[in-house]
Amino acid sequence: MNKDKRYQILSRLRDNNPNPTTELEYESPFQLLIAVLLSAQATDVGVNKATRKLFPAAPTAETMLALGVDGIKEYIKTIGLFNSKAENAYKTCKILVEQYDGEVPESREALEALPGVGRKTANVVLNTAFGWPTIAVDTHIFRVSNRTKLAPGKNVNEVEQKLIKVVPKEFKVDVHHWLILHGRYTCVARKPRCGSCVIEDLCEFKEKTSD
Repeated sequence: MNKDKRYQILSRLRDNNPNPTTELEYESPFQLLIAVLLSAQATDVGVNKATRKLFPAAPTAETMLALGVDGIKEYIKTIGLFNSKAENAYKTCKILVEQYDGEVPESREALEALPGVGRKTANVVLNTAFGWPTIAVDTHIFRVSNRTKLAPGKNVNEVEQKLIKVVPKEFKVDVHHWLILHGRYTCVARKPRCGSCVIEDLCEFKEKTSD
């Protein structure tokens, strides 16, 4: 795919959604971190359902730490892998309280050192909470990048590096939200909704659908 086509694709996605953000509900960088940590192999809808009860009860690292592992489990038991997620959330809160005064550090290295936090989670927090031009590649972004040929790659790291290389600076902060939402609602896994896609004529996917 050439540079001009990429620019047109990103321009259209921006025109269609000028101020994109995550669909996870949160009110602070700490709550975003916990929500993203809980979202692994779970839907944003499912996570929001749990955090609507968890966050009012424990809005900060200090208050969540006070709940203890079992207390956190009670709030998140509707989410997949809730046992290990509760352990990670508790350990993360402990580190935040002991080392960062309960605040979320604005550092990739510090974030990736937290239990249960990998590169993707760190990218989401740095991007959404702090406005860094990071790109967190999930299954939706991986699929859209390969299917459209915007930034093809064999694995999520390859796609991330390709996107960082080919996405112009003006789009970098928002591109991961546009691609996630596009993959979640239009360029869906089984049968993409090509007929209602704003970039259909620019997309290089050969097996387009008619609806």
